Amino acid sequence: MNVGDRVRLLTGREEGIITRLLDNDLVEVAIDNDFTIPVLRREVVVVAAEETKAFGQSAASVAAEKKAASSGAARAAQAAGATPAPAAPKKSEGPAGLPSAKNAPSTVQKGVYLALTHQSPELLALQLINHTDRDVLYTFGEERNGQYRGLTSDKLAAKSVSKPLGHWHLKDFDSWSAPVVQLLPFQTNGTSAFELLTKRLQFKAASFYTSRQPNVPVLQREAYLFQLDEKPAAPVAIAPEKLAETLKAQLTGNAPAKPAAVAPAPEPAKAIVAPPHEVDLHLEALRPEGGTEGLSNTAILKLQLDAFEDALSRALATNMHEIVFIHGSGNGTLRKELHKLLSRNRDIKFFEDSKKEKFGYGATLVRLK
Repeated sequence: MNVGDRVRLLTGREEGIITRLLDNDLVEVAIDNDFTIPVLRREVVVVAAEETKAFGQSAASVAAEKKAASSGAARAAQAAGATPAPAAPKKSEGPAGLPSAKNAPSTVQKGVYLALTHQSPELLALQLINHTDRDVLYTFGEERNGQYRGLTSDKLAAKSVSKPLGHWHLKDFDSWSAPVVQLLPFQTNGTSAFELLTKRLQFKAASFYTSRQPNVPVLQREAYLFQLDEKPAAPVAIAPEKLAETLKAQLTGNAPAKPAAVAPAPEPAKAIVAPPHEVDLHLEALRPEGGTEGLSNTAILKLQLDAFEDALSRALATNMHEIVFIHGSGNGTLRKELHKLLSRNRDIKFFEDSKKEKFGYGATLVRLK
């Protein structure tokens, strides 16, 4: 039983996807009606692929896919600022002889793609698709707050799909990390060597929902699709004569040695300093020396949120019991963003408006676990 497996609850007819292994006896399951619950391992059973082939999709799976499709379409229309398109006519109402979306020929060109597919209306699985004639070595990681974390690496054969690389919730879209993928195509007995390609993606609502493809090659189902290799799809090849010259120079000792195998000396660990009990997030407090001319409202908000996350992480790391963030009343944008981030943090016991007689609604008290 692994993350990404579709399971059925023995105590009912519900089906869902395993999103986390909580401990040896407990797993977290995302049920198809948009919520996650902890379930004992002995109370779920994995739905085998052979079951779907033999009996078709379960009613729950069919309902989930229909809901996912309608939900995605509605979000796409909302993101683009348009009214949703009318529902497609039934098969009997349409012109005869037209292929369905599922069987329609794909217009996706050859390349390597990151695909996000609905496992339930709110849960997406991330996979790599190699829609080329070459094998590809890949690494997959994520970047959050400027910090990179490698997650997995493997070889992806030509015309194949990787195992699920992660599961993301649509409700957390604003806090998704940026996926970072490295690709190195190769071909056994091939005559060309290829350069390593690194691609970092940053999802935006408008472009995300309009990236949906009804019939993705290789995967053969609907997905949100993002191309990772350069267009045209053929990777950049290193000229054979240049490769031969480089290898010859290295073998004869005429090329400078590259200490690639020597790991850099680790930097000494820096002691984490606890933040003050009251953290002022006003711009003049964060930048007392000035230099704020020309900053947009978005840049100012990002500066304030970065200071908030830094202070909160240091407060948690140094076992503080509580901390106060002074955000001001203003138009309430910063307060709303802070409360949204705090409500998602499992290390927070509770938060509330702090010292109304002193700050009014301009400060928030955060009690830490």
